[in-house]
Amino acid sequence: MLSLLENSQYAVWIRNEIWGWPLVLTIHVFGTALVVGFILIISLRVLGFFKIIPYSSLRRMLPLVWLGIVLQLASGAVLWMAKPTQYVTDTAFVLKSALVLLGIILTIAFQATVGREAAAWETSGTASARATGLVAATLVVWCVVLVMGRLTAQLGSLYLG
Repeated sequence: MLSLLENSQYAVWIRNEIWGWPLVLTIHVFGTALVVGFILIISLRVLGFFKIIPYSSLRRMLPLVWLGIVLQLASGAVLWMAKPTQYVTDTAFVLKSALVLLGIILTIAFQATVGREAAAWETSGTASARATGLVAATLVVWCVVLVMGRLTAQLGSLYLG
């Protein structure tokens, strides 16, 4: 099944077209930059840095994180379709994929926490311990996703077996 997908006209076009792979990879990297960049800014604010940014404005940054996630998932699916037999056996890719799912879950949880608690943070001048732990975990997961993505690209296939 995977070899059929990998040998489809679309997958061959993505791999061999001069602009196919670079264009899709550029979209993927842009999505990653949005996610990691805005998660970093949000996380640093919740952890006590950038005090000039009101907690209530963090909610306005989250749609850009979601845009990045959509770009990552859409372009990642296209990249995966071009080399599925390689990626299903690549340890870095498999770990990255699992961490993307965890990152999405943590981002959903953090977004809900911001919605419930941001006003209280403004009043107290500091984020709750729950939010601090959640945002730290979210930041770590997305940064590891970034590293695993680079390892996937730079090392080729790291076999599970």
